[in-house]
Amino acid sequence: MRKTIYLIALAGLTPFVWHSPADAGVECENLKAKTESVGITITESAKTNPTNDIPVGHCLVRGIVGARKGTDGVSYGIRFELRLPDEWNGRYVHQFNGGNDGTVVPAVGPLLGGNKQDTALARGYAVVSSDAGHDGKANPDRGLAAGAAFGFDPEARRDYGYGAVAKLNPIAVNLVETYYGKKIAFSYGVGGSNGGRHGLMAATRMPNDFDGILAGYPGFNLPRAALQHALDIQSWAKVNSDISKAFSREDMATLAKGILAACDASDGLTDGIVGDPDSCETSFKPQALQCPNGRTDDCLSEAQVTALLASHAGPRGPKDEQLYSAWAWDPGMASANWRGWKLESAVDSWGRRPTIGVMGAASLAQIFTTPPTSVGGTPEELQKFLLEFDIKSESSKIFAKDGVMTESAVEFMIPPRSDNPDLKDFRDAGHKMIVFHGNADPVFSVLDTVNWYQKLDANNKGAAQSFVKFYRIPGMPHGAGGPSYDDFDFFSPLVDWVEKGTAPQGVSAGITQKNSEAKALVGARYLYCPYPQVSRVKTSSTGEKERTCQ
Repeated sequence: MRKTIYLIALAGLTPFVWHSPADAGVECENLKAKTESVGITITESAKTNPTNDIPVGHCLVRGIVGARKGTDGVSYGIRFELRLPDEWNGRYVHQFNGGNDGTVVPAVGPLLGGNKQDTALARGYAVVSSDAGHDGKANPDRGLAAGAAFGFDPEARRDYGYGAVAKLNPIAVNLVETYYGKKIAFSYGVGGSNGGRHGLMAATRMPNDFDGILAGYPGFNLPRAALQHALDIQSWAKVNSDISKAFSREDMATLAKGILAACDASDGLTDGIVGDPDSCETSFKPQALQCPNGRTDDCLSEAQVTALLASHAGPRGPKDEQLYSAWAWDPGMASANWRGWKLESAVDSWGRRPTIGVMGAASLAQIFTTPPTSVGGTPEELQKFLLEFDIKSESSKIFAKDGVMTESAVEFMIPPRSDNPDLKDFRDAGHKMIVFHGNADPVFSVLDTVNWYQKLDANNKGAAQSFVKFYRIPGMPHGAGGPSYDDFDFFSPLVDWVEKGTAPQGVSAGITQKNSEAKALVGARYLYCPYPQVSRVKTSSTGEKERTCQ
């Protein structure tokens, strides 16, 4: 582990800040000349003044690692962006991005809470970001399937899965240390969704590279979750061939109201939050919301209840084996985010089809199955692919490989031993990780992460919390927002854990101003507790109610 350098100040110990990087290292404009690594090309290195979007003066570096021509004739390489703040705190963040990657998202280091201005760069960290080895706009002729077209090249698949982070990270570290003329004190990896998967992958395949990892709502079983997308589309289509009409907003509000009625009080307070999700899995039954004969208001049809039960059970294989995971019941299922992913997006050019029916279909067809299937790029063609995908007979393709694709999707996308994790090397290196996941996530089931953590804990003899903390977030869909307390900060407790040895406990959370779906919660705060603890309400001797982790 790297050692932190401190200055003694009148108020105590204060982290040292190197104010003039060029005095100790090299000028920003000269960084390109100092780069002699084989396979890396710096295309830009320039001083950048603060702006409204990025209010931090910094050195901006752009380049490409491992430029090559793919087996499909397309140009590939790991394009990256590195931002080196003028007021550096001596630390570094590798920003793990989400979705299908394919674009270099600005390297500001989002810290995954509802406050989007809270970034690693703003806190003084050097930050690197990449496209994970492919350009999502390289195949415009493929229409909406273009972002997943890199799946026809085996190395691009591998880079997307784990290779890009492994190749880029040592180069980025070297650039940071060359620029500042100092060793990095502590390194962190931060990402949500597929970026959360990158985090778990790094902890497994690169256990010595990151002192701390923050993994939000991780899609670590992404190829398996892609099978769920087919199941969802097929389930909703049995209710209405127009997926967006399978459940109206009012229907989802009815579902949320039913979940709250059955589960809200389980944590000791009726407050619009299901704080004890495990008890909710037994106390809520969607069948209770089924319309009696002749009634159609404030209830769900038999077809809707059947579809919800099918979706929540998860996909099953030819031997009735569980291929992915079951799902949790949470009122956040009525959120706009859940609807956009599962039922109806806001994208008119997609015909308002859900994200899983467009992006999810292209990924399953071209990245997560072997051999890849060339799929049409219209919304209709992509949804048709999922509707016709035979889960029982075709699910084996996520485990398949051939003479060209020598790694299956399960091998290059899922962190090794995720079905029986111990993270021994990461643990023995003294490194720490915080994982958090929304109970209403429509893309990756929180119960899959619960299962992963339970196995991790068992394989560490009940001591997984000594190096990995896991938090379940009631009401949160895919990312901060929804009817949840979205103003949270898991990064600061991670840093304190890594650098001071202070293990995280309950994390206080509020509501951001822009979160209109949580307006009923405004005025209160919540306490997120490390699993398996639950945030419960107790009454003090003075009669006041307060939350504690129990």
